Amino acid sequence: MFNILVVEDDVSARRFLEIVLRDAGYHPYCAENAREALDILSNNHIDLMITDIMMPGMDGYQLTEEIRDDDSTLPILMVTAKEAPRDRKRGFIVGTDDYMVKPVDEEEMLLRIKALLRRAQIVSERKITVGAVTLAYDSLTVTRGQERITLPQKEFHLLYKLLSYPNIIFTRIQLMDEIWGVDSESDERTVNVHINRLRERFYGWPEFEIVTVRGLGYKAVRAE
Repeated sequence: MFNILVVEDDVSARRFLEIVLRDAGYHPYCAENAREALDILSNNHIDLMITDIMMPGMDGYQLTEEIRDDDSTLPILMVTAKEAPRDRKRGFIVGTDDYMVKPVDEEEMLLRIKALLRRAQIVSERKITVGAVTLAYDSLTVTRGQERITLPQKEFHLLYKLLSYPNIIFTRIQLMDEIWGVDSESDERTVNVHINRLRERFYGWPEFEIVTVRGLGYKAVRAE
């Protein structure tokens, strides 16, 4: 059973998340502020943290930054009412792994949690296996049987990101921020170009497909 820490100062929201997680088979720990969260992290094994941003004292950004300053790779999902692009960007800059805006859709949140936990395992192993296909992070290679392709770094990281979170939609802005960096002078068309290159390289491979979600972005779909 995975242990998930919920950091939320609103009692009703905290209780809601606790019930949803417990019903989904997770073991929730709850904290009403950042200091309490840090105490729980110091004394328990936590597999993933869900944190609000606006809290009294230390906010969610500062909490995330403190955790990352300690070299922790704990998966962190920010859940907040703040939805401006600058808020999302700041979240990624301080080290959050994913970001959701309230009101939270239960099913989507659980899918994102599942993806983050899978991603944490992938990070520790530094590879992804999709059927007969293996992506090796350290060598930037994609292997299928006797075929071995070494990708340019950005293409590899883009494919690795999408396959780490199958069926999760990423906007072009999200992918730009995470792969190219928030200060990059490239625009969203760069993502489109790299996606098209990946589609050409892996055309006909049945193990996965990169799907365009009109008006939103892209997602990777793995073969069943």
